[in-house]
Amino acid sequence: MTRITTRPYDLQSFQTLNGCGLHPVLARIFAARGIENSSQLETELTRLIPFGQLKNIALTAAMLADAIAAKKRLLIVADYDSDGATACAVGIRILRKLGATIDYLVPNRFEFGYGLTPEIVHLAHETKQPDLLITVDNGIASVEGVSTANRLGMQVIITDHHLPGDELPAALAIINPNQPDCPFPSKSIAGVGVIFYLMLALRAELRQRGAFATNQEPNLASFLDLVALGTVADVVKLDNNNRILVQQGLQRIRKGRACAGINALLQVSRRDCQQISTYELGFMLGPRLNAAGRLDDMSLGIECLITDDETYALEIANQLDELNRQRREIESTMQESALAKLEDILKTHHEEILTTYSICLFDQDWHQGVIGILASRIKDKYHRPVIIFAPGKDGEIKGSGRSINGFHLRDALDLVAKRCPELIRKFGGHAAAAGLTINNGDFEKFRDAFEQVTQILLTPADLTQVIETDGDLELAEINLELAQYLDRQVWGQGFPQPSFNARFYVESQRIVGEKHLKLKLRKLDFADSDQLAQTPRKSNDTYDGILFFYNDPLPDVIDAVYRLQINEYNGKTTLQFLLEHWFHADSPVIGNGH
Repeated sequence: MTRITTRPYDLQSFQTLNGCGLHPVLARIFAARGIENSSQLETELTRLIPFGQLKNIALTAAMLADAIAAKKRLLIVADYDSDGATACAVGIRILRKLGATIDYLVPNRFEFGYGLTPEIVHLAHETKQPDLLITVDNGIASVEGVSTANRLGMQVIITDHHLPGDELPAALAIINPNQPDCPFPSKSIAGVGVIFYLMLALRAELRQRGAFATNQEPNLASFLDLVALGTVADVVKLDNNNRILVQQGLQRIRKGRACAGINALLQVSRRDCQQISTYELGFMLGPRLNAAGRLDDMSLGIECLITDDETYALEIANQLDELNRQRREIESTMQESALAKLEDILKTHHEEILTTYSICLFDQDWHQGVIGILASRIKDKYHRPVIIFAPGKDGEIKGSGRSINGFHLRDALDLVAKRCPELIRKFGGHAAAAGLTINNGDFEKFRDAFEQVTQILLTPADLTQVIETDGDLELAEINLELAQYLDRQVWGQGFPQPSFNARFYVESQRIVGEKHLKLKLRKLDFADSDQLAQTPRKSNDTYDGILFFYNDPLPDVIDAVYRLQINEYNGKTTLQFLLEHWFHADSPVIGNGH
């Protein structure tokens, strides 16, 4: 079931924003996202939270400065997703500029799994022989890995943003806003943001030591294109601080000042850097970068981001583009298989499935690299916490989960682990997404234990999907200028892109590109819905619309959730409505959208 609601907003915040000169529609939109005054919309770098508020950061910067002065060998151990890749690139690029001897190692997800494991520590020791390991976007749960590194004579600095477990690793230093007693107010900063902050602190430490008396001080803002990409692609909450990082990065990309790798990814995505928004970062560049870690080796993605050779960057970007095509094909096949498996369960256990609060699926033929995407797709379709498993190694299966609002997935797995101590071999993650490993023969036991926990933590009402919109727009408020303004803002997780809902008369519809509906829509007042025979309104009340990946005929009258979109075609820029969900206008209870 699906229900549409209008986002509530604080009236005082609305009045304050409107009084500062914001259009009423914009004031309403921002007030509904927790903005209380116009200063929270400012994105100058001077408004970033000072790096000094991160626990241990001054001490860690001093340690790194000492290591650089002593010409110690540094090694970054990265994660194999977009956040990990961009974090690694930021660390490599800046540390090299600051005179460090630096290399990197990224675990292959199929051989070593996630994080600073003892196995990856041994590999680092044997192949790179570093003096100091620096983790990016991982490490906070790597108790055994850090212990192994210490025994082998390697020191470890952890930079991470994930939630810690009951025990912290015995590292030389830990930089993580989510570790105990860290006063840094932005708990949602991505891994790439954490390493960027450490680099700010390191530059300040080197400045104090006189390192730039004869050498030019590096402009670290030039690396914000990478910070923006990693932050958006990791789907962290876009709080005030993250929006500043992303907006500043977007501005650099739009001005053509991105690194060679990002420009190459834009080129293979057929996107104009001047028109880039958070959408392109999250849905065009991020998936292509992630494809390396999902199907091959994220070293490919990292190389794309650290090279200054445009030809080489484009060569790698084309490889990433091809990997992404393969990833989509595998995902499509797996999705068909998973939905068919789910349909079989529905037929066989119809009454039982109606009362289940979660979905867990496993198939021996599924690919470990795309189970997270599959979990996300099924979660969106059925609005339940979903965990998808694929074969691992040595009799293990790997699971990737996605959650719904109100259900903290990592905490739920922690509860399963406490109730069934021998069931989960390892797990980690956060509220919306998590990963775990169990024995092959324990799938059904885990599925039942996880279901029991979801029934404890969720209510039946939680299983109703709620689509929040920003309400309706008056005809006078709908224009290209509003769409262009909204398109230039930073939207994402926790700061959703504005959408609206209204009733429409479908004046015409035709299939384009074999799988999309091109529409002509006339906006109706709800009071008009039973007066369809009336004379249609003037042509300027009729709007172009698009419904992607749907080619069945729509009824004459629909209720729809839509976004304002800029359509550029044949050199003309026009406004169109992008339909995200539609429903029969006469539905007494709104059902599943398309």
